[in-house]
Amino acid sequence: ILWLSVLGIRKRAMTRGRWSLKAWTSAHVYLGLALIIIGTLHTGFQFGWNVHTLAYVLMMLVILSGIYGISVYAILPQGLSDSRSEMTGPQMIEAVRNLDKQIRISAQPLSDADSDVVLGSLGEDPFGGGAWRRLSGNYPKCGNRAALAYMRERRDAASGKQQLAADQVVQLLEKKSAGLQRLRGYIQRRALLEVWLFVHIPLTFVLIAALIAHIVSVFFYW
Repeated sequence: ILWLSVLGIRKRAMTRGRWSLKAWTSAHVYLGLALIIIGTLHTGFQFGWNVHTLAYVLMMLVILSGIYGISVYAILPQGLSDSRSEMTGPQMIEAVRNLDKQIRISAQPLSDADSDVVLGSLGEDPFGGGAWRRLSGNYPKCGNRAALAYMRERRDAASGKQQLAADQVVQLLEKKSAGLQRLRGYIQRRALLEVWLFVHIPLTFVLIAALIAHIVSVFFYW
């Protein structure tokens, strides 16, 4: 377990051959999976409300989070690349901001009520809602979505110049909606790739503490 925890330090040293980072990471994965059997046999199938069982449970949680990490790294990177549409994260954000500027200009001919709704949707945080929103990719309070639905109704009821202005605003809001969907999909995949580390690494430190308590109690109190 202590050797497995050194991978975080080892990743900062790039070497080749037998002791390459790739080989080290492979050993990390397979030895970690082997602990499912080794650790379970080591318990002698004796479990209870004590530090020994705590160490075992923590070990299993660390391994399960590692399995999740392996799975998402095997599945998500291609989708992450596809979702970017050959754009970087900052470029996607900048594209959304540019659409905001165009929408602000196009909304000027609208009535005050319609303009307030459209302008109220601009400048909002595209990731508002915290970590859960980023992981789920679900943004039910999206201002752009609400403004788009509102302007579609107003466009159908308008006529003349007002209808032309509303139609232009709707087109820009639709482009922004597609841009937000692409950006949020990218952020969601990034979050799913990284979230396991916020479980895997802290639990590893807690596991080491429980492991030390397990060893000390065995040698001194049994």
